[in-house]
Amino acid sequence: MKFLLVFDFDHTIIDENSDTWIVRCAPERKLPHGLRNSYQPGHWTEYMGRVFVYLGDNGVKEDEMKRTMTTIPFTVGMIDLLGFIGKNKELFDCIIVSDSNTVFIDWILKAADFHKVFDEVFTNPAAFSSTGYLTVQHFHAHHCAKCPKNLCKRKVLKEFLDKQLERGVSYTQIVYIGDGGNDLCPVMFLKKNDIAMPRQGYTLEKKISQRAQSLSPVQCSVLVWSSAIDIMSYLKQLIKE
Repeated sequence: MKFLLVFDFDHTIIDENSDTWIVRCAPERKLPHGLRNSYQPGHWTEYMGRVFVYLGDNGVKEDEMKRTMTTIPFTVGMIDLLGFIGKNKELFDCIIVSDSNTVFIDWILKAADFHKVFDEVFTNPAAFSSTGYLTVQHFHAHHCAKCPKNLCKRKVLKEFLDKQLERGVSYTQIVYIGDGGNDLCPVMFLKKNDIAMPRQGYTLEKKISQRAQSLSPVQCSVLVWSSAIDIMSYLKQLIKE
């Protein structure tokens, strides 16, 4: 009996968006108007690439970025929840599927000593170039019309489950914890026995309830959370059953 926990990162594990938080490193903690307005829907990764060039051009170094990123607060109750999962790793496999990037997530999890809680992190690959600039790439290519160009979370989840099956691992239940519009696609993939946990008041919760109203509800159960303590209570109940 093993459960798979799938976490989004921004506004789920941490209480902010890591990509917008990095702007605190910019001169006067803001981006020039032209750069801010250069974002095109579905092309966030390219936009962040331009942000990182701007930071590099302004002499923002890796250590300053790292210091800034490790001040991001975790969501209420999340430290308790991750501690609980860490103590029960024999029951839970735990992955992150996020539109952030490898550098930010790695910094934040390691600073708080939570990197061992997660078995795998699926996010946009990032690295510092020889000139000290942070660069970011698309996670993968996909054909899903509903998702941003660089990441379809349903595809990531499906490929992970297929790989686990090849290793002889199947899950009693998948628990999907997220907040954003790009979390709807993987939630639609969940089966009747699985559970989606959207964060209260965020886009995912609204999209799930719109589907229910238009009589095309998601197949899985839905449990809304406002603090990670709500998620922990559910998991405690799950392992008691």
